[in-house]
Amino acid sequence: MKRLSIVMALLLAIAGLSSPGAAQEITLKLSHFVPPVAPPHATFLAPWAAKVEKASGGRLKIQIYPSMQLGGTPPQLIDQIKDGVVDIGWTLPGYTAGRFPKTEIMEMPFLHTNALGTTLALQDYYEKHLRDEYKDYHVLLLHVHGGMLVHAGKPIVKLEDYKGLKIRTPNRGGSVYLRGVGANPVGAPVPEVPQMLQKGVIDGALLPYEIANPLKIHELVKYHSELAGPQPRRGTSVFLFGMNKKKYESLPADLKRVLDDHSGRHIAPWAGQNWDDIEKPGKEAAQKAGNNFPVMPVAEVERVRAAVKPEIDKFLKDLAGAGFDANALYAEAQALVKKYTK
Repeated sequence: MKRLSIVMALLLAIAGLSSPGAAQEITLKLSHFVPPVAPPHATFLAPWAAKVEKASGGRLKIQIYPSMQLGGTPPQLIDQIKDGVVDIGWTLPGYTAGRFPKTEIMEMPFLHTNALGTTLALQDYYEKHLRDEYKDYHVLLLHVHGGMLVHAGKPIVKLEDYKGLKIRTPNRGGSVYLRGVGANPVGAPVPEVPQMLQKGVIDGALLPYEIANPLKIHELVKYHSELAGPQPRRGTSVFLFGMNKKKYESLPADLKRVLDDHSGRHIAPWAGQNWDDIEKPGKEAAQKAGNNFPVMPVAEVERVRAAVKPEIDKFLKDLAGAGFDANALYAEAQALVKKYTK
């Protein structure tokens, strides 16, 4: 009887260890398209992974694959997340133009103020308007970067300076702006920008400072042009930090809670402030290179706004075919950004 009791105890212990929800390590593959030296990896994605691992007591391991090391291209990452090729991905919905039309409203010109204010506004906007667009994903966070300025080989200080320039844009919001000012938009993922500048495929690029630094854009152009006034940037890009839905749903309840506690509104202030903060070292690198930082005067900014407005109106009208009131969403998005901008 004593021997039987010992055997039964061992069997119960083994069963407990192998049962669902028992303490076991789960490794999640996180893929993104920038190098590990880039600020998004170093200041947000890697620290986020470390926070999740610690909060889970080591049961969740996040293995990060920078620079598309798991294969594919940046525009394909959105489907890699949905299809389970990767467990977690960080990418731009705008790389697949037209697929997330309500999201694109947040990328319209003259809406963005700073990364913190716009990211906080985006949380309200997502909960009210975007859940249907991301029904095939488990959204960890939607956020924006610090905003796009023009990095080019010439200064942009008046409306006419744009005429005929080929300028890279990450999304259709940037294209709306560039068409309005008489430039030629060239869509491309950010890793392609340095080679495009070197080969003369483009004359400049819409980028924030933070990613321009690791790409050495300040070594390829001499001018970094902003706008005078409360909205110094031309617009922004929305980023999806998303997880494969089935993978999330397969996790034990306590590990889901760990991820939930490191998602959405819990991390939006951190992400927004981070993307504002990482602009500074990017600009400092351009300053050390001896580059120039022209600012378009207020009067010229108003001319630009007037020139771009018909393109904004046209784009919003075109979006009407997607079955929602794009003008109403644009107005609401503007109000939300204003609400959260200090």
